[in-house]
Amino acid sequence: MKYIHKHISTAASIIATYSGAMPLSNYLKQFFAANKKYGGKDRKYIAHFCFLYYRLVGACPKLPIEETIKIALFLSSDDTSDYLDIFPNEWRPKLNEILNNKLVFIVSVYPSINIHLCFPLLNELSEGIDATSFSISHLQQPDLFLRIRPKQKEKVLEKLAAAGINYQLVNDTCVALPNNSKIEEVLQLDREVVVQDFSSQRIGEFLTLVTISNISNQATTVWDCCAASGGKSILAADILGNLRLTVSDIRGSIIQNLKNRLAKAGVPIHNVFVKDLAISNQSLATSNSYQLIICDAPCSGSGTWGRTPEQLYFFKQSDIGKYVHLQQKIVTSTIPQLDRNGYFMYITCSVFKKENEKMVDFILQQYSGLSLIKQALLIGYNQKADSMFAALFQLKD
Repeated sequence: MKYIHKHISTAASIIATYSGAMPLSNYLKQFFAANKKYGGKDRKYIAHFCFLYYRLVGACPKLPIEETIKIALFLSSDDTSDYLDIFPNEWRPKLNEILNNKLVFIVSVYPSINIHLCFPLLNELSEGIDATSFSISHLQQPDLFLRIRPKQKEKVLEKLAAAGINYQLVNDTCVALPNNSKIEEVLQLDREVVVQDFSSQRIGEFLTLVTISNISNQATTVWDCCAASGGKSILAADILGNLRLTVSDIRGSIIQNLKNRLAKAGVPIHNVFVKDLAISNQSLATSNSYQLIICDAPCSGSGTWGRTPEQLYFFKQSDIGKYVHLQQKIVTSTIPQLDRNGYFMYITCSVFKKENEKMVDFILQQYSGLSLIKQALLIGYNQKADSMFAALFQLKD
């Protein structure tokens, strides 16, 4: 493809000016809005090359930008037919080999490459993560995952088949698809399916452990205290059934979208408010008697950097402590709102021990009445998914 060299050069010029102050996807939108000469296919290739650079740069920081993009393209792409002429002749026989073989070859060509440093903060990882596999996983874009909502499976699979969309049924309710699948044209989002990463769907394993003894089939009182777009609220409704749901978030700008999404999903909201839960000694618009509190805490997001590799590059190790401090403040604001025998669920999309296991230790030290029911690192890197952490506690009498 004759324009590939120009596209790589354009990507390199974008990378040279990008500071990480905003998400790379937003920066690219601004760039293309100001440079309308690029067509849709041009934008696709240029953006792809930019993201590829940040997938590999940690392993070879001293190589020129364009050289790094070329290596990342060689390692990460299954279909290289469009790019064949950019690779040296000796590389071409290796193009269709498995990733491990490609890695061995490229390190023989560039001995300075340390592929383990695709993820440079390996010393911070939670227990149970295979550092090599996790680091290498960042060379590839994770899949798109859908959670099939109750009683929708047959309809959803029929629609996907009729549309000719390739998919893999991971389990009874989870579908994996290529990341660029146009499912919004085929399926009713939030009604039939929810776009939700595989590891995030596994939070349902914890929700099934929540046993509430309600008199006269009263609704379970639930507070999703860092609700964001509401995915965990929909999951809780699908698993637990009738909820008396309170949702809150620090960002007032997303509350209306949250309300619209839950309405579309058929999940009624009892109460909604905007609050910074990190501020101590404040009154909260809550009932002070929740049977379940879901705390999907703000975190580094390090388990999702396979989707946003620029964040991996620009993240400062010192920021982990800032997130831990924030998480401690939030849990100490929310746990006192728990009803007797109620459950507290702590969730992060982080792979850092200080945000995960160490936070469990902090919670248990601060609240002697809490018992740990289950904690788990939800590993996704071996399935082209995000990685997360969750812990479920119960307040005993």
